[in-house]
Amino acid sequence: MTHSTKKYISDLEEGQKAIIKDIDIDCIPLKIIELGCFPGAEVEMIQKATFNDPLYINIDGTYLSIRKEMAALIEIDNR
Repeated sequence: MTHSTKKYISDLEEGQKAIIKDIDIDCIPLKIIELGCFPGAEVEMIQKATFNDPLYINIDGTYLSIRKEMAALIEIDNR
């Protein structure tokens, strides 16, 4: 019996990549979605700031900085 544990962008280490699996559309600002943050997009953790907040990420070629709380709402599939 296997147990699947959900992983989120906030769980990635610097340099790791994953595919966005699901987002909490009610809590993610529309602007972030417009910048490419949606299921199927590739995300890479570029850098974590001091105390791991904010996070600097690359989503399909778009670089952006997001708060750790928001990154914890974006579910990923590890590659």
